[in-house]
Amino acid sequence: MTPRAEYPRPHFDRSHSWSSLNGDWDFRADTEPDWSRTITVPFAWETPASGIEAHWLPVAWYRRQVTVPAAWAGQRVVLHFGAVHHEATVWVNDVEVVTHRGGYTPFEADVTDALRDGTQEVVVRVSAPLDKREIAHGKQRSVPRDDFDGVCFTPSSGIWQSVWLEARPATHLTALSLRPSHELDGIEVAARVAGPAEAVLRLTVRETGTTVEAPVAGGSARATLPIARPRLWSPEDPYLYHVDAELVSADGADRVTGYTGLRRVEVIGEELHLNGRRLFVRGVLDQGYWPRTGITAPDDAALRHDLELAAATGYNLVRKHLKLEDPRFVHHADVLGMLVWAEPAATGRFSADSVAAFEAQIAPMVERDGNSPAIVIWGLYNEEWGLDWDIPGDPAKQEATAHAYDLLKSLDPSRPAVDNSGWTHVKTDLLDWHYYDESAASWGRTVAALLDGTQDDFPVRLGPDFVVRKKLAGVPEQPLRGLPNLNSEYGGGFTGVERAWHLRWQTQELRRHDRLAGYVYTELYDIEHESAGLLDFERRAKDLAGVEPAHVNAVTTLVLDVVPVAPGRDLLSAEREVAVPVRVSHHGSEPVGGHLHTAWTPVFGAAPVSPGERGPWIEAKPFLLSGPAEVRAELPAGWTSGRLHVTLVSDGVVVARSAVDVDTFTGDVIGDDRS
Repeated sequence: MTPRAEYPRPHFDRSHSWSSLNGDWDFRADTEPDWSRTITVPFAWETPASGIEAHWLPVAWYRRQVTVPAAWAGQRVVLHFGAVHHEATVWVNDVEVVTHRGGYTPFEADVTDALRDGTQEVVVRVSAPLDKREIAHGKQRSVPRDDFDGVCFTPSSGIWQSVWLEARPATHLTALSLRPSHELDGIEVAARVAGPAEAVLRLTVRETGTTVEAPVAGGSARATLPIARPRLWSPEDPYLYHVDAELVSADGADRVTGYTGLRRVEVIGEELHLNGRRLFVRGVLDQGYWPRTGITAPDDAALRHDLELAAATGYNLVRKHLKLEDPRFVHHADVLGMLVWAEPAATGRFSADSVAAFEAQIAPMVERDGNSPAIVIWGLYNEEWGLDWDIPGDPAKQEATAHAYDLLKSLDPSRPAVDNSGWTHVKTDLLDWHYYDESAASWGRTVAALLDGTQDDFPVRLGPDFVVRKKLAGVPEQPLRGLPNLNSEYGGGFTGVERAWHLRWQTQELRRHDRLAGYVYTELYDIEHESAGLLDFERRAKDLAGVEPAHVNAVTTLVLDVVPVAPGRDLLSAEREVAVPVRVSHHGSEPVGGHLHTAWTPVFGAAPVSPGERGPWIEAKPFLLSGPAEVRAELPAGWTSGRLHVTLVSDGVVVARSAVDVDTFTGDVIGDDRS
């Protein structure tokens, strides 16, 4: 059975004329004299799925015998690689056809002139440097190590995305850009063409039957495809329009299909808007690793499954972290309606070479994935990685950050972009920040200070004993107002109980502030030694002490006016009866109102089926935190502690849930910081 047998490039689909080369290839390390081993492509050679499991191997070779389909006679035959880490040189029948550097970007070679009668031999030499600090490598470990090695994982070297052949005429399409028109009533098409013959491009919107023809001049063609009754793409209705492009010339017809969605993402003052409506980002970090297959998904279903898991835990956006993911991930997000924050892989140290390596990913990222309606944010640098944690202290690093932003925006001005996610912004559309804190009290104070403008820096732990204060602005001219404000990394705790506690209370504090445009929680699942996930590495549920992430991340949530003390002891009370002020954070399109209900379970208990005793009425307008309504409840007879579940019921439907663990023992709590 061929691994990853699905067509690998859904945004530029020539699947009527392709042949997968995934599967068994001959393999040898550079130091080995013969082809004595077999590797399964497309899995990195460190992984069990590859059949090799070789670590810290700097150079290796692949070989495979290939048969070109007889039906392709008279066409050009092209060899495609989705991604190879890090540098690949390819020979066909001893003829060198291409060299490519960059472990996350696709490349191809027209191999027609190297073909012979009968079977063809493809050989690939891959260099995967142990020292990765000046190349784009994301979260892969380096020797010598990166400054951020503690949050990095096993390297994934060699061919890690699909390999395939395609046939096309000598005059053919090389790119098909599809963007919604500004008024969302059509599709703007920009095509690139290569080849010797004059050609005409015929474009058809499959869903409506609308067809236009565009002349090709200077290797390009442009057209607008009108949509009479546009159906907009959104997470609630992820409707897609497919465009069949046929390039007709004396060399024959080249057919490619692409698709997009009609949607507009905008920055309006301090708000994000999607299709003219305010958007609050409820995001989760996804780093794109799997237990036995490294940075390659074990199958196509695994890519979709991770998105479904994110949706099931209440998120509307996935931040694919420091990795240009397999393009089928973005495709599934388009289909499912999951928003995506996409970003390239990081380098490790600052130099002219590392800056060039980082920037070399930007144009391929936009070309490959730019048609996606799901991608609503482009990221660039992350936490000054590859910039030596020193944007404010070095004008050259400030210039590199600004240049990457300018390059990205010149290629795609239609989406907001983040220059350096986390802090020290130089030139950005979104003012985002990464803040981790194990104290619920200081977390709440710092978040409030950042959002009300009384504080523009916060502590960041860069090492076990190395804490610095990072500013939101990396240069004086970077504004701290007038841009959407996001917390794009947060979380805490080592056990499932602790992580659930921080998830619940820290997310609540973010929802307390109307100025915030969204958040991204770290993270969806564990990876290797990193146990920060809501799920384990196998994507199985963890013990979250009765906390349901979907309740925490709902469109409508409850905000309790409590500074929690510790897991299992949120509220210490000398009395059996407690009074808790409750507010509503609501991000729907219409106001919401209903009665608050209360019910008890033991501490860490899951929400009961019945919402319990009815209490006060409360209502909230969209994107405005409501005033408080006080709920009162007494612990059941004989109980000294318990979990008080608070539920908002509107028109007989539960629309929001939260809880507070109450303890009537009021002794000292070790480690609490309530100052």
